[in-house]
Amino acid sequence: MELRSDESAKEFVTQTVREQGVKFIRLWFTDILGNLKGFAISPAQLEEALETGIGFDGSAIEGFARTDESDMVAVPDPSTFAILPWRPKESGVARIFADIKTPEQEYFDGDPRQVLKRNLNVAAESGYTFYVGPEMEYFYFKDSQDPTPLDTGGYFDQMPMDFASDLRRETILTLEDVGIQAEYSHHEVAPSQDEIVLRYEDALTMADNCMTYQLVVKEVARRHNVHATFMPKPLVNVNGSGMHTHQSLFIGDNNCFYDSDKPDNLSDIALSYIAGLLHYAPEFTSITNQWVNSYKRLVPGFEAPIHVTWAKKNRSDLIRVPQITTSNPGSARIEYRAPDPACNPYLAFSVMLAAGLEGIKNNMKPPKPMDRNVFDMSQEERKSAGIKDLPGSLHEALLLTEDSDFVRNALGDHVFESFVKNKRIEWENYRSQVTDYEIQRYLPVL
Repeated sequence: MELRSDESAKEFVTQTVREQGVKFIRLWFTDILGNLKGFAISPAQLEEALETGIGFDGSAIEGFARTDESDMVAVPDPSTFAILPWRPKESGVARIFADIKTPEQEYFDGDPRQVLKRNLNVAAESGYTFYVGPEMEYFYFKDSQDPTPLDTGGYFDQMPMDFASDLRRETILTLEDVGIQAEYSHHEVAPSQDEIVLRYEDALTMADNCMTYQLVVKEVARRHNVHATFMPKPLVNVNGSGMHTHQSLFIGDNNCFYDSDKPDNLSDIALSYIAGLLHYAPEFTSITNQWVNSYKRLVPGFEAPIHVTWAKKNRSDLIRVPQITTSNPGSARIEYRAPDPACNPYLAFSVMLAAGLEGIKNNMKPPKPMDRNVFDMSQEERKSAGIKDLPGSLHEALLLTEDSDFVRNALGDHVFESFVKNKRIEWENYRSQVTDYEIQRYLPVL
């Protein structure tokens, strides 16, 4: 099943490039870690690119290919074409997200975008369209080497002469110029922490939008001589940055998570989807929280979930179900709260969807929702209630992922093995470091 590509889109791209005087077209894709990659072609190469793709060396891209099998082909998805508004208009620059293929024109197993497409196809076989709405938090700092906040504000604060509010406004306007709609924006809990919420979209569109969103946030910050970062936990003793991911399944215009005959209007499909997420969450946490620093956020006391629980109101749980009303059944959704914005969205959406689909396929039933704050429970109470914990470090998360047939199937052998290998190297590099904490704590007394 080929998504979102047709001849009319190709014609629109070539016509727009000609009429708008675009001089460079950037073909964008990501490596397995979610780093945005790409190269530019000229308008003269555009027709060839849209028909057969443009070859490049994939051996230098993390997780792509070995030197002896390095040839790759980037095939643009014309429906993702947009002119970059921050580049000079007189020599315009556009971008198109590309799917990666082999020289034999077969989809490349190591392409994260293709991993998500494959999981979306599995959902489509049952008639489902997967929609997501991630809340991507981030910080503004003075520069990339100086994590000094620009303000001392808190949640929803409206401060006079708030520099960050101007940055958010300019970012939203820039996003709109590339066709990405924001629903709202606000100051977050921590000093100099902000959030712009993107409008709910199908998962493939949203993964593309997430990559563009991060670049736009950073580009606007750079223009104002400050640094924006999606690092999960850049500051001690304040909240880290999360990517709470709202998600739902539709068949046509019908939200499958809604059922007016069920308690709280939450359907059996939604409950099984929740059960699948809870069951597989520890195994795929290394995908949604892929960095050593990710686990500095997943600690008690800072609103991030650390226990595998769900609730209908409480915001301390791994999964929250926002109130579902009969007046707006289309808004029925669940919110998975563990991911952080430094993940690869193509892979993160893939494993969350695959877990939910497994729950539906096997008619899984979730435990009863929590009716109290799980952080207020003792360890003995949580143990007697059968409550599991999320992994406490990248090392713990990788041990669970390595043994997970579920994650391997969701990602495919190539991405699974490349990802685990990369993260193993990161962990070994990290654990061999001597930190400032150790020097301050141990050097004077040992």
